[in-house]
Amino acid sequence: MGTVELINHQIAIRSHIITYGNAADDTITEMIRDEIETMWNEPKGVLNFDGLTMHVRFEITASFQPAITDVEIYQNLDPRNNYFRIEEFAHGNISFVDGLGCNSGYFKLENLYKGSTTAAHEYGHTLGLEHPDNLDIRGFGVPGIMYPRGTLVDAVYQYEPDKPAGTKGGTMHPMFRRVSQQDIDLLKLHKLQFRNNVAVIGEFTNFWHEAQQP
Repeated sequence: MGTVELINHQIAIRSHIITYGNAADDTITEMIRDEIETMWNEPKGVLNFDGLTMHVRFEITASFQPAITDVEIYQNLDPRNNYFRIEEFAHGNISFVDGLGCNSGYFKLENLYKGSTTAAHEYGHTLGLEHPDNLDIRGFGVPGIMYPRGTLVDAVYQYEPDKPAGTKGGTMHPMFRRVSQQDIDLLKLHKLQFRNNVAVIGEFTNFWHEAQQP
């Protein structure tokens, strides 16, 4: 979730990542922020808007707030705020968000190693992007950021390039995912309702997560 602002010939998408939980700290929070901002700006996205070609820029800030309460999250009215609990344990061994176009979720620490692309992928969900329908993209090169684990890809993008497709090690390694212009297009920014050159992308879920237990 975030705000979308029209500034001269640019579109600025602004989101603020707030982390809490037993495995959260300043270091992991900054890594998440940097991954999201770097990856979503990597394609140097553009959008044709009212006859103008506008550059799309993502501005991501973040803060670690260990003492944040459920009430603070429930009462949030700032569309830039996105809340993520970070823990060592997560049911299903996966990170997740609370729906498409949301502003809350739960990250498993193990998924957040540098270069994992997990944070950038989940951020895409907060902006309303789904997993693609076709999960066999062999022959199509670099996988997009919204492809989930288990996707069939060219061997070079697998966990283990020498393994047959679909077997253990023979599916997409998330570290190879990249944001593309197509992902920017799928945000459909031109369809948002702007007021005074500002619109909101996503919706408030404002859900405070308890730490999951084995």
